[in-house]
Amino acid sequence: MTEAQIKRVVIVGGGTAGWLCAAALARVIGQELDIVLIESDEIGTVGVGEATVPAFVNFLQLLTLDVDEVIRAAQGSFKLGIRFHDWYEKGRYYDHMFGSLGAPIGVLPFYQYWLRQHFRGKGGPLWNYSINARAAEKNRFARMDRIPNTQMEGLVYALHFDAGLLARYLRGRCETAGVVRREGRVEGVNLRPDDGFIESLTLRGGEVIVGDLFIDCSGFQGLLIEGALKTGFDDWTRWLPCDRAIAVACEPVADLTPYTQATARAAGWQWRIPLQHRLGNGHVYCSAWQDEDEARRVLLDNLDGAPISDPRTLTFTTGKRKAFWNRNCLALGLAAGFTEPLESTSILLIQTGIVRLLKLFPDMGFSPLAIEEYNRQTTRDYELVRDFLVLHYKATRRDDSDFWRHCRQMDIPDSLAYKMEYFRTFGRLSVESDELFGEFSWLQVLLGQGVVPRAAPPLTAGAHSERLEAFMADLDGIYGRAVAGLPTHAEYVERHCKAEA
Repeated sequence: MTEAQIKRVVIVGGGTAGWLCAAALARVIGQELDIVLIESDEIGTVGVGEATVPAFVNFLQLLTLDVDEVIRAAQGSFKLGIRFHDWYEKGRYYDHMFGSLGAPIGVLPFYQYWLRQHFRGKGGPLWNYSINARAAEKNRFARMDRIPNTQMEGLVYALHFDAGLLARYLRGRCETAGVVRREGRVEGVNLRPDDGFIESLTLRGGEVIVGDLFIDCSGFQGLLIEGALKTGFDDWTRWLPCDRAIAVACEPVADLTPYTQATARAAGWQWRIPLQHRLGNGHVYCSAWQDEDEARRVLLDNLDGAPISDPRTLTFTTGKRKAFWNRNCLALGLAAGFTEPLESTSILLIQTGIVRLLKLFPDMGFSPLAIEEYNRQTTRDYELVRDFLVLHYKATRRDDSDFWRHCRQMDIPDSLAYKMEYFRTFGRLSVESDELFGEFSWLQVLLGQGVVPRAAPPLTAGAHSERLEAFMADLDGIYGRAVAGLPTHAEYVERHCKAEA
């Protein structure tokens, strides 16, 4: 190790963000780095992030963690996507499922040919051509990389888990790998007088922790990135107005569903996340249109089972830090920003932030150019995720409450307005290949929220209707047979990754 290399990283805060970061640094850099994580049992963690997207499974593989072992330790289950109830209008639902839709058929994407058939009154619902949607509808799951006897993509999955149990599991793995945990509360952040870099932290009781690079995983308060460095915050409440969440666990029901549910309510929405030992529930709402007592009543009145914990209220402001990396401090998780729990974006942004840190890992010079590049890329990720979430609120026919009338009428970012109008006009998607939510995600939510193109793309006009109909019927049969051979989700979990009692 040279004098220019980072020798010690100090992480402030445990939870999912802190322990995932520690695990990644220990795995990739290992013996070359001293890693200290400061965590206080008094403070605890927020723990609402209990659902993920498929990139999380890849991240666990990067950490060389066995997925089944993680599920057992965190009382987890598998996730094929999200079912949205009452978002476009009350009484209707649609799915945002992972994985591909259809199969290659010509020079254009499958969905454009599906649109042509849709306008001809043929082809059936889009979700007929999602293996994930078909499996979710039947409550079935198994690992399936390819649909049998085809080259078509199989089931693409993510995970549900108990965030507290996951953090405990990661802590054990990290400590085995040499990460040092310090119990205590940070009461002082000591800055170098010449350049304002963080030099050390003072814990309650007087212990001083010195470091080279500091990772702020302290939650909403942003103890280092904001409290000490005054980085600033971009408030997105005008586009994402929900600012409260009430979380509660309840008894599990008989069916272990392989998907998350998000049900729109009068002033927000309610999540339902199936775990082996409980159901995770929460009501995300806007305090400008609903008080806490009413929000709590809505949540408790709509549980599947009896509550097994006291409801917890979380207060937040949607938005992001003006810079995620400031001097020798980098923020992850809630300390970096929060775009609310919809679509499981919090953990997604944690892992992309960690991977980007590894790719741009600094030396003691802390190049301003590398910091600028990290902030540029991360800002783009946050803004693209923001637009995807705003779409769920803006594109609605609901007119039954002041909250939904506000959402229908609110101004939206120009970048989102362009995506919506481009799709309406041409029946094509304006989505870059490296966006965190790809074409299949945008397509499902746009159509599910009632954003329908005026016509199919012109080049599909020459596609023979009967041939398309036969091709789609073949796909329908392939999906149906593949799903029929799968075990139920509960059977698969019982067989492969059941948690110890």
